[in-house]
Amino acid sequence: MDYTAGLDAAINRLHEEGRYRTFIDIERRKGAFPEAVWSRPDGAQQDITVWCGNDYLGMGQHPVVLQAMHDVLDATGAGSGGTRNISGTTVYHKQLEAELADLHQKEAALVFNSAYMANDATLSTLPVLFKDLVIVSDELNHASMIQGIRRGRCEKHIFRHNDMAHLREILEGIEKGRPILIAFESVYSMDGDFGPIEDICDLADEFNALTYIDEVHAVGMYGPRGGGVCERDGLMGRIDIINGTLAKAYGVFGGYIAASARMCDAVRSYAPGFIFTTSLPPVVAAGAAASVRHLKTDSAVRDVHQDRARVLKARFKGLGMPIIDHGSHIVPVIVGDPVHTKKISDMLLSGYGIYVQPINFPTVPRGTERLRFTPSPVHSTEQMDALVRAMDGLWSHCALNRAEMTA
Repeated sequence: MDYTAGLDAAINRLHEEGRYRTFIDIERRKGAFPEAVWSRPDGAQQDITVWCGNDYLGMGQHPVVLQAMHDVLDATGAGSGGTRNISGTTVYHKQLEAELADLHQKEAALVFNSAYMANDATLSTLPVLFKDLVIVSDELNHASMIQGIRRGRCEKHIFRHNDMAHLREILEGIEKGRPILIAFESVYSMDGDFGPIEDICDLADEFNALTYIDEVHAVGMYGPRGGGVCERDGLMGRIDIINGTLAKAYGVFGGYIAASARMCDAVRSYAPGFIFTTSLPPVVAAGAAASVRHLKTDSAVRDVHQDRARVLKARFKGLGMPIIDHGSHIVPVIVGDPVHTKKISDMLLSGYGIYVQPINFPTVPRGTERLRFTPSPVHSTEQMDALVRAMDGLWSHCALNRAEMTA
């Protein structure tokens, strides 16, 4: 077996399909975000504006967060010292979990090193906790949810995206008395559409099912205190398990679930992905707690964030750009071809100092390749003007059709 040839063949397939992923080296600078510095392949440094970051509200540079991290770094040092059950549980972890439980009005919360790990560990553990569990999952759920469900090795069914008739059909076909979990998201990050949370909760009540929602792209940004779309819509009390992240709107690192005290205790006690992983450094937990605490009272930044997204979508629409608009903060512009998507991304970066990564298969279906813009409250009008001018010029230069897939 020629292993090197096998690796070369696998990588070459990605190049041939135009979806080989490249990383660019950037340096974020405190106080300047969304401005950053790109280390070009030729060794030169170039100032750029980041338009595809998930630090949605710019909290990664907020003074409240940075001060909390400085204080705890000086007080405790760098690492946590172990797993949660071997010296790795600190007052800072407990404070963060208390903030998260309060945010979602749940009895408890459990912090993981990422939302991916929280999804994977929880969803793969639930079949251990509930014998003969059936998981019913939206077809567009995140890869971490899919991975967790697969690893749980229980019976599973996939319902068509946001299709309540199909979900009902599946639920009706499950043997009565079996435990059921419905897994879905509040904001689907590639199209920016919302899950029909209330309708799913109604079906869950009717069929005595548990509900599991991923609010990763909503926490911090929706609801009076940033509790997500469930809080905005008054539905948090109807959700059994809420998954969220500390690495997007909260600007730090880590993930979590919020649920009943019994549910968190059971996951904590059975999930290998929690038991055998070194805990978050206290400095990270403290920064995340400060961010969560701050955003509970800062509704103004959420308003500005939504306004920036509305303005960018309106301006792209005015140019006839084929955007998808479901009313969320995510602004996808459909290109429809992986080679063209990468070309526009490269030209925006090298020619205009605008950084937006191409999104290709398998993250999105073939033929829907796109540029995914995430405007933030700290993007200025001048930066938006520069982006719109650049997109207008490049779209014409690349001879792409406009407004073919506007939703």
